[in-house]
Amino acid sequence: MKFKHIHFIVNPASGKEEPILSYINTALNDSGIDWELSITKKHISASDIVRRIIGKTDLVAVYGGDGCVTEVAAALQGTGTPMAIIPGGTANVMAKELGIPQDTIAALEILKSDTAGLKLIDMGLMNGKPFLLRVNLGIMADMVLQADRELKDEIGQLAYGVTAFKTINNAEPTAYTLTIDGEVLQEKAVSLTVTNSGNMGIGDFALQPGISITDGLLDVVLLRDNSFISLLKAAGSALLQNKTDAVKHWQCKKVVIDTFAEQKFIRDDFEEQAKRIEIEVMPASINILVPPDKN
Repeated sequence: MKFKHIHFIVNPASGKEEPILSYINTALNDSGIDWELSITKKHISASDIVRRIIGKTDLVAVYGGDGCVTEVAAALQGTGTPMAIIPGGTANVMAKELGIPQDTIAALEILKSDTAGLKLIDMGLMNGKPFLLRVNLGIMADMVLQADRELKDEIGQLAYGVTAFKTINNAEPTAYTLTIDGEVLQEKAVSLTVTNSGNMGIGDFALQPGISITDGLLDVVLLRDNSFISLLKAAGSALLQNKTDAVKHWQCKKVVIDTFAEQKFIRDDFEEQAKRIEIEVMPASINILVPPDKN
């Protein structure tokens, strides 16, 4: 599909270091597409920019990591204006979920493709705050919270794996009260994830089989302990996309998580802290431009 005007939002603090302005100019030169560009700053957020340009562009293209992508999607949700993702972060999980190339030049080519299309996907709402990917508690949160920034700049998302090895050994199960679509469950876990997207950001691996960003449901995935056998089973489940008794998996429209004490966790790329977490799905929330074979 063709767009007459595209507004780019660029996060200069994203994980990649490349001449994005030059890439955009080269990609859209002689395309007939008019474009503008805004840069996020300390006191100018991506959502600030989106609010200023609504109704003034046909497509908002965001160059940044998953945090910036989530922020733009949250601001666009309900406006009818679609967005495009140019992966510029460390993990770029949503881009991988949608089959968007990780190479910047290849991703920019989609913007002028006649056969590219829009995909209407779900979002989640956590204590009133939107998210695109997932809410992580326990090990999955700790490996992000404790990841060294310099290491991330040096080796990218492998830094999360390095941190994971450090955090897994020290992980202690946490007691949770889960209310899943009205059913109350008492569980203990070293990792608890409420996810909209299955992709883990590593190749095509998914947390569990059957997770979809277009089914109008959220997926609750729980790892009970950090024993070697449980971790091996969980890894095998992600690799082979089969079920395992080491992981519990529910699908729902709403889940409430209660803990005995306030706990740090991750909403996409954002650090949060709460004792009670209320999460619900927002079906068909945002249109995102995808390659022709992913329509």
